[in-house]
Amino acid sequence: MGSPESGERIRFTASTPEGSVTHEGILLAPATSGHITVKLDNGYNITFAESAISEISTIGSANSPDTITNTSISENLDLPEIWILHTGGTIASKVDYVTGAVAARFEPEELLDAIPELASHARIRTKKLGNMWSDDIRVRHWNAMMAAAEEAFNSGAVGVVITHGTDTMHHSAAAAAFAWAGQGERPPGRIAFTGSQRSSDRGSTDGTENLLAAVHWAAHGPEPTGENGDASVIIMHAGSDDGVCAIMPGCSTRKFHSSKRNAFQGINADPLGFISVGRNGNCEIEMEAQKPTRNIATKPAVFDENTRILQLMAGPHLFADQIKLASNYDAVLFHGTGLGHLPIEDPNGDSPENAEMREAVANYCSKG
Repeated sequence: MGSPESGERIRFTASTPEGSVTHEGILLAPATSGHITVKLDNGYNITFAESAISEISTIGSANSPDTITNTSISENLDLPEIWILHTGGTIASKVDYVTGAVAARFEPEELLDAIPELASHARIRTKKLGNMWSDDIRVRHWNAMMAAAEEAFNSGAVGVVITHGTDTMHHSAAAAAFAWAGQGERPPGRIAFTGSQRSSDRGSTDGTENLLAAVHWAAHGPEPTGENGDASVIIMHAGSDDGVCAIMPGCSTRKFHSSKRNAFQGINADPLGFISVGRNGNCEIEMEAQKPTRNIATKPAVFDENTRILQLMAGPHLFADQIKLASNYDAVLFHGTGLGHLPIEDPNGDSPENAEMREAVANYCSKG
């Protein structure tokens, strides 16, 4: 092969069964030996065997992910202060064009370099709590999020945005709602969770709009009541197209699809409102404000990190001996069918396991 190195912008011609094709993009570390991998301008990677390349030339270089072009932040002191708490995900990331990996960008300068429009919505402070897949989040991380939110509010922030991997974002958002409002109070400020369904190196990424909308709501949204589903909210795309994000109650929203931009939907709950996001980064909130009546919580509740919950799924593979395992746990959670049914009836007289199930459940309940 020629002289181009990873990180350089190249133009190359390759042979395919349909004929020769020419592409431009950033040369990445090869996906496999004997091949070249290039990140195209549309954000997707393409790989060809070296033997298929007939021409290749260097036409430029890509910025390192460590390069910050906006080194001075001009803050508008008239804007409210909000904190962005980062737990993981790629919502505030850039691509390392040498390796093809996504590098977390989490200093104010780097965030504003990636999304300069944020500076027109709020004064941004950031705190990195981790860089975890959302699958790895545990109760201790919920407590850490709430402690950081408390620190932000005590420091004068009017709102907090928690960037989070999307797979379990709804778990953490529900935990935040109960931590701040579960005792009949309300949080001192707005708490918004947001993330990105599509990584930042893809042309279809939704992360920028989601973060803009969440920051705007945290800075300028209505005061939370703690009783209308607004103790914490999830702010993500309302549809598959850009332009509108939904404000959804944190305690009654979940992810319904692996990769759709509008994967988050309420469970028997409508969105609390919407945020229109313009191409210039301007945002407008469409949400009916409610007058708060609850007292403001001074501290969030702290969850017991050692609580053990056994989760069992109703169906043809549930047996009594599984329920007996519950004695080693603090609680058992059944994912029942219908309105919470379990296989405890034997109308045909051919499934004694169901009768054993009924007895096992009764014994467990009788022990409190």
